[in-house]
Amino acid sequence: VLTDTFQRQHTYLRLSLTERCNLRCTYCMPEAGVPLQPASHLLQTPELLNIATYFRQAGVTKFRLTGGEPTLRKDLLDVVKGLKRLDPHQIGMTSNGIKLHKELPDLVEEGLDSLNISLDTVDADKFATLTRRPAAYLDRVWQSIDVAHDLLKDHGSVKLNCVVMRGTNDDEVANFIQLTETYPALSVRFIEYMPFSENGWNWDKCVPYQELLDQLETGMLKAVPVKDPHDTTKWFRTASGGKIGFITSMSSHFCAGCNRIRLAADGSLKVCLFDGVTEISLRDAVRDYDFTDTELGKLVHYAIQKKKFSLGGHKDPQDIMNDAANNRPMTLIGG
Repeated sequence: VLTDTFQRQHTYLRLSLTERCNLRCTYCMPEAGVPLQPASHLLQTPELLNIATYFRQAGVTKFRLTGGEPTLRKDLLDVVKGLKRLDPHQIGMTSNGIKLHKELPDLVEEGLDSLNISLDTVDADKFATLTRRPAAYLDRVWQSIDVAHDLLKDHGSVKLNCVVMRGTNDDEVANFIQLTETYPALSVRFIEYMPFSENGWNWDKCVPYQELLDQLETGMLKAVPVKDPHDTTKWFRTASGGKIGFITSMSSHFCAGCNRIRLAADGSLKVCLFDGVTEISLRDAVRDYDFTDTELGKLVHYAIQKKKFSLGGHKDPQDIMNDAANNRPMTLIGG
């Protein structure tokens, strides 16, 4: 059911828990935010877990909770508990860190074992500009990084995700690499700026990973051999052992090894981050009491068979941008 026409087996499901976010990051959404759907249009927790159960039985081994900002969902802990009962290999979450430090101890206790924290600058003034929120919010993110590193350093994974934008934060790469000295169990990943609806993308603002590597001192990073064919990250090690990665969606895509699918907060199954056309609603199916798992499987299979080989069927990043109006803003997808 979860194999596409290119024989890619999908074992990783990203679950968007909410459309809401407490930041307004420039690369993610318009300044005014995005129109939110009525609560009745969004998946309730039993519905979400029913769908997750189906996917687990079909071969998904890894779940990641996204948003919007997942910590804004009031029953987040119940979601994690429910997923833990399915005994997956990993339960992860991506968060901006604003509320995370308060929620994380209970989440880890109930089964969360992988965490990505989004942070695009270590400068408070720049943080305010990028997020369109008070500079003081950055202190909360540092609190969350402290708590996450303490809780997951021995039995889990903590990564920091930084979207690099030319003329904005591309001068901070060394500062982020230095964080692996302060937090030895923390991995830092630099993400190439990607085009989405109303996020102001253009190719000139994108910094290809090879350009970032060239900025660094010769020998500063040593490439790590690829172990997982599904890994979206090109990994390197610093001289002191720090782990640094580059997500190269724009300059060197990794679509051939894609094993991920996405469920939006409204229950729409999204087979590719950049495909705004091939979305199938699973919400309506699970709300139909006569709808069986077999029929749900047919619906999922139909969607996955429509998955294109690369970039959602677009020929290059500029083509993605030209078609961005037909896709959701990043905040409604969850990365």
